[in-house]
Amino acid sequence: MEFKEAEKLVAKLSKELKYHNKKYYIEDSPEIEDFEYDAMLRQLEDLEKEFPELLREDSPTQNVGGAANRLFNSVEHLVKMESLQDVFNFDELRAFCDKVKAEETVFSVEPKIDGLSVSLEYRDGLFFRGSTRGDGLVGEDVTANLMQIKSIPKAIKFDGDLEVRGEVYMPRESFLKLRERQELLGEAPAKNPRNAAAGSLRQKNPQITAERELDIFVFNIQKISGKEFENHTDSLDFLNDLGFHTLPSYKKCKTSDEVVSEIERIGADRGNLPYDIDGAVVKINDLSYREVLGSTSKFPKWAVAFKYPPEEKETVLLDIEIAVGRTGALTPTAIFEPITLAGTTVSRATLHNEDFITEKGIGIGDTIIVRKAGDIIPEVLAVAKHSENSKIFEMPKVCPSCNSPVYREEGEAVIRCTNADCPAQLLRHLIHFTSRDAMDIEGLGPAVLEQLLNANLISNIDDLYSIDFSKVAELERTGEKTVENLKNAIEKSKTNDLSKLIFAFGIRHIGQKAAKLLAENFHDIDNILNASAQDFEAIEGFGHILALSAKEFFSLDETKEMIERFKALGVNMKSLKEVKDNRFLGKTFVLTGTLPTLKRNEAAAIIESFGGKTSSSVSKKTDFVLAGEEAGSKLEKANSLGIKVIDENEFNEMIK
Repeated sequence: MEFKEAEKLVAKLSKELKYHNKKYYIEDSPEIEDFEYDAMLRQLEDLEKEFPELLREDSPTQNVGGAANRLFNSVEHLVKMESLQDVFNFDELRAFCDKVKAEETVFSVEPKIDGLSVSLEYRDGLFFRGSTRGDGLVGEDVTANLMQIKSIPKAIKFDGDLEVRGEVYMPRESFLKLRERQELLGEAPAKNPRNAAAGSLRQKNPQITAERELDIFVFNIQKISGKEFENHTDSLDFLNDLGFHTLPSYKKCKTSDEVVSEIERIGADRGNLPYDIDGAVVKINDLSYREVLGSTSKFPKWAVAFKYPPEEKETVLLDIEIAVGRTGALTPTAIFEPITLAGTTVSRATLHNEDFITEKGIGIGDTIIVRKAGDIIPEVLAVAKHSENSKIFEMPKVCPSCNSPVYREEGEAVIRCTNADCPAQLLRHLIHFTSRDAMDIEGLGPAVLEQLLNANLISNIDDLYSIDFSKVAELERTGEKTVENLKNAIEKSKTNDLSKLIFAFGIRHIGQKAAKLLAENFHDIDNILNASAQDFEAIEGFGHILALSAKEFFSLDETKEMIERFKALGVNMKSLKEVKDNRFLGKTFVLTGTLPTLKRNEAAAIIESFGGKTSSSVSKKTDFVLAGEEAGSKLEKANSLGIKVIDENEFNEMIK
């Protein structure tokens, strides 16, 4: 390859890898599979070796991909949390073993848990701080969230200072439950357990982290006072005795053949594990020899990670089923002859949408190639061979659940059912309607709603307000107190602000903020029903798409009939927002940092009660930035734009 061509390719690969680093490490929403990323990184490494003058300090080959998130306080790691060099075949693995092997060298071979790397710090036997790896030098303080993980010991029988490194992960069962709930709520389901774990650990609300059922395996001592170890496996035994969940297996091997054999054993068993692994780690066991070998700017020279190749198999497509989601989205699923992938038998896989089927040319009877994305979610990759008389599958023109017409909006890949009362969508509608951010009916979780549906006690959303509680009491696990609490919660929800009811309707594109804007600008549901698309679009912060979506929903006869039923049942149809005076009319505030006495939502409510509004981002249109402790980038931007910054004391003076 010529130098100029190599230079262009290095620049292109570096840009793409940095983009995918951000998606994976910071946003927890990867767009490509690990093996695709690894292939690009390997190609960049090879080019930099061939053309050393193209190697830059900021190259993705020289740096860990993560960074500290500004949502959390930063933590400077006293011991760098290094990444590992990957190897992809046994020849590369043997080359590593031969390169580092000295007389009597022993290797430790361990499964590589697919999760989020964290540091746990203990002082005088008490857990006092936990942080993410970040870029290896600076991470995020996520102590409050790590406190929610039951398997992390909060106190240990060790008096000195101790810092350990572990991998927070989401068990497969918990991951599948999370995906099921996300799909029921019409949310984008988590792609894999690793990113689900990372996203769960980065929640501002520790209660959400607690609900996600995370776990941890500890695999290294970063630093320790008053105690020394000769080798790595002895240190793991010590951590195990202290009560840490250490790696489920760590085997000492003396030769490269033994190393390969153990990696093959781990790989053969990975489908039976209750958690994901994305490889195996091979380390020098002798800690003093590790010091001799040292590290590069990115990797230790005494360890490598063996990455298992993605397993793909061919099978025959027998049928395509169509499922209907809460938002009416029709999702195709491939049904094929059972195959074994990553140790488990699979016979179903997602086909995403109509465009995916058309692009791949998929027809029933074709031989297809299937793999497990992230070793857990089966997906169809391509057609290996078309069957005789194969015809590309066409999506239905009517909903398979209720026979109503379906439609596809311009610019979208999703086909949707037009019927808001479609039976397939009912449970999902009910779950959303009763959720905390919507009508907030405590006690009406998914399991209870399913019970009510199966017992034919409800057949649409407004049935919740005319339910026969005597029959509810006859259901399993519903005592007198439970029924009374449920009755009170349903009655209480009738008094909610109009904005919560609008959000509860589950209108496409209309989130909490848009629902609030509708309630505050029109004050009454009848005004909304009589409004035009232009009236909606005239609301500041309400775009064209939101306006069309609102008009379409409130113009439907089914919507009008449902609202009349809600009125008859005593559900509030008015905005409850109280405006004391208009001193902040036309003024926009941005809140940042931690205020001394006020919570942000309390400050926002006060601003709105005086006719003002709040925004999540600073711009030239911002009038005031109300800043507390640890105010970050928003404060910096406000200062750079010359926007007035106030503290809580000044704010209190303004609202006297």
